[in-house]
Amino acid sequence: MEISRLRRPALGVTLVGLVLAIVGAVLNLEQFWRSYLLAYVFWWHIALGCLGLVMLHHLVGGRWSAMVRRLLETGAMTLPLLALLFVPLLAGLTTLYPWTIPDVVAHSELLQNKTPYLNLPFFLARTALYFVVWITLAYLLNRWSLEQDQTADPRLATRMRRLSAAGMILYMVTATFAAYDWLMSLEPEWFSSIYGLIIIAGQGLAALALAIVGLRLISANVQTNTEHAGWTQSFNDLGNFLLGFVMIWAYLSFSQFLIIWSANIPEEAVWYYHRSQGGWLEVGMILVASHFVLPFFLLLSRRVKRRAQWLTVLAALILLTRWIDLYWLTMPAFYPQGVHLHWLDIALLLGMGGGWFAFYLFQWHGKAPLPQHDPHLGEQHDRHDELAPA
Repeated sequence: MEISRLRRPALGVTLVGLVLAIVGAVLNLEQFWRSYLLAYVFWWHIALGCLGLVMLHHLVGGRWSAMVRRLLETGAMTLPLLALLFVPLLAGLTTLYPWTIPDVVAHSELLQNKTPYLNLPFFLARTALYFVVWITLAYLLNRWSLEQDQTADPRLATRMRRLSAAGMILYMVTATFAAYDWLMSLEPEWFSSIYGLIIIAGQGLAALALAIVGLRLISANVQTNTEHAGWTQSFNDLGNFLLGFVMIWAYLSFSQFLIIWSANIPEEAVWYYHRSQGGWLEVGMILVASHFVLPFFLLLSRRVKRRAQWLTVLAALILLTRWIDLYWLTMPAFYPQGVHLHWLDIALLLGMGGGWFAFYLFQWHGKAPLPQHDPHLGEQHDRHDELAPA
């Protein structure tokens, strides 16, 4: 199936999700904002990860990343939609974030000390700055990429590499502080310097998993017998890279736990205490199994990585596990007594996801599925010059 044909089903899912969201907001507004935040950070997670991987491609190169570059560029171009979707969250800030409530701040000396940073005007200014940086980077890289398709100007590759060098620094800083602002400040008395890096690793993992699924759809439509070996090698390389991100995420997550466990400071340990009660520990064990143990051992197999169907199924599992991870990171802030899965969590995830995917397909329309003059594709690229835009 061609990717572009999925636009109508995506819009249908969006419509159903919108109706359910309105019903949920009427029935339980507090739960609506919690579910909205969870759905939002999941799709933001993927879009920003796409931007990071695009810049990584321009910095280090490689045929493996060139094959999914167009998919990643399109994912990054959904950031304007996510900026728009952030606006409704402004109405729910006082429901979600304790530091926005004066009475809560007045009874916490620690929150009073954080007031110069955790205050609404500065929070909103930072959020606006994040989106300006991300959207500008995504727009310029996408524009120059399409220009490279048309002109084959070698100077454009240099221009994109230089922008990515500065952009990667901006991405790391802004993504880290956005993780602090939108996620970690749900429990504002807790702090971890590794938290932002864990979120960034998760972004890269989610974006790469999505790119593998997308590449599978593309390869099913354009692959020929002479190209089979090239596609197989591409999936093998992407599988290796996916393994690397799985290990980075696991290393950072375990490092945070080990440091807090070793220090045994109550203000820090309480965050893990909330995630070890009432079923949250079991969710954490599911994460260990499905986010590290299972993909780690499967991705050690060359056979799995070179089978596009198997790697695609594993990538889809990782995408699901990314949502479970974000659920485990956010929801104990609201339900420390035990796991609480509401139907709005699923409805908003699918509804917002349908809109995100429909916008993704809108950005994808008219583009060649593979970059036409990427130097990293080399001679292999010439085989795809005849591909018509999607």
